[in-house]
Amino acid sequence: MEKPCVLATTFGAPGAIYQCFAPVIEKHFTVIPHEEFVNNKHHFAHKISAVFVWGGALKVDRNLLQILPNLKVVVNGGVGVDHLDIPLINSFGIKVCNTPHVVDNATADIGMALMLATARNLIYGHNYSASHETEEWDLPESSMGTDVSGATLGIIGMGRIGYKVAKRASSFEMKILYHNRNRRKEEDEKAVGAVYCEKMDELLQKSDFVMVVVNLSPDTQKLIGWRELSMMKPLGTLINISRGPVVDQEALVHALQSGVIRAAALDVTYPEPLPRSHPLLTLPNVIVLPHMGSHTVGTSQLMVERMVTNALAALSGDQPTDEVKA
Repeated sequence: MEKPCVLATTFGAPGAIYQCFAPVIEKHFTVIPHEEFVNNKHHFAHKISAVFVWGGALKVDRNLLQILPNLKVVVNGGVGVDHLDIPLINSFGIKVCNTPHVVDNATADIGMALMLATARNLIYGHNYSASHETEEWDLPESSMGTDVSGATLGIIGMGRIGYKVAKRASSFEMKILYHNRNRRKEEDEKAVGAVYCEKMDELLQKSDFVMVVVNLSPDTQKLIGWRELSMMKPLGTLINISRGPVVDQEALVHALQSGVIRAAALDVTYPEPLPRSHPLLTLPNVIVLPHMGSHTVGTSQLMVERMVTNALAALSGDQPTDEVKA
């Protein structure tokens, strides 16, 4: 039986699915690399029934949708689909799927890693060890970190990932506050020792570390701005593992430069990557990662497998587990 065709960026190309995961897809699909498609659209267009999007390398726009008459599903690797125009895609009768749940643990892990790294000045410590030229350690007073164990963590967005962060933080004997659109069940709160803050302002004022774990939506654009940063403790740290536009980066730069907060640790920015001249890349009290929240071998494998499962369901006429609707 002939395999269905999927359009995807060439395996191993910048921003594409890594070559090591190719067999997972090729077991079920004939892969048409986007580069080959661009050079011979008329030959491939009618064959393509699915599109795999990994990062932002492949753009699904009106022009593409109009020339793929047999396209049934667009599958995104990862949870966030803010780079996809879902109403537009749905208007062509095409389903959209993502890969939630499988990224939860890895993303919660990166949140904890960022908190620990910035609290204990790990990047500074590594650079010091690599560059010092004296025979003895002579760490300056400014190199001292802040304690994580026993500190207060404020989690903004207590969904699946936020709750997994809370579970991890409870093992560090942290006091946990959270703000969410909906309060979690009492048993969920008790399991991790979390206290609900109806007003985000209260969380900001009381937390030593503030971790942002919300979805990007019109309501969360620049959710954290100058007003919110000004409410944080002077020794407070902001950690963003959600989406870049959730934080007003100009306000964040000002807050970091003026000492309004101690530090920031970001897995996400806007744009991605930041321009080389952006001040967030030069400030000593910031850690910026290249959106590595789900960037592990195991999680990436699960994401690719989930993409295949969703695509096969859509093509067979079944309801995909992870369909995202406008």
